[in-house]
Amino acid sequence: MITLIEAAGWPIYLLLIASLVAVALITERALYLRSKKIVPPTLLDEVVQELKQRGVSLQMLAKLSEGSPLGKVFAAGLKNIKSAPEVMKESIEEAGRSAAHDLERFLTTLGTIASISPLLGLFGTVIGMIEIFGSQNAGGAAPTELAHGISVALYNTAYGLIVAVPSMIAYRHFRAQVDSLTIEMEQQAIKLVEIVHGERK
Repeated sequence: MITLIEAAGWPIYLLLIASLVAVALITERALYLRSKKIVPPTLLDEVVQELKQRGVSLQMLAKLSEGSPLGKVFAAGLKNIKSAPEVMKESIEEAGRSAAHDLERFLTTLGTIASISPLLGLFGTVIGMIEIFGSQNAGGAAPTELAHGISVALYNTAYGLIVAVPSMIAYRHFRAQVDSLTIEMEQQAIKLVEIVHGERK
């Protein structure tokens, strides 16, 4: 590995930094964006059951707010349980936007890495080509200098693609996952509003 880095020259360090950041972000988002953690499947039933038994309490709202993003959305709506359905829905929408923003955290950075990695690879390629042409002299090019310039050019191009492809796949996957989870939260919140106001059993 060290031999490859040395052969690729100093431009490879930019790609190494980008790859480390990408791995960290992919790992963090994979751990955070789990459906059971964001939208617990039994939460709606539990909230409805507690509403029927005890009603809304500060302890219940605090527990929901600390539990999951869906819990925060539910808590925002239940704070306005005595208001009109429209007011309750507005508070839920505001909390939903905040929750969606949290779900999208770091995705822009991951998408940026996916976009700039080929450009960083191209930058390394240009540096390699400059070294190739810089090694030319009246007596021709020294084979070792020529080989080094070619390796810098090719290794950087390849490594740029190696970083970009998985980053773009992960970015697209997480983006679709966020959209799916956001829709699921909206549907669950609408069900809660309808149950609270007697529009659904």
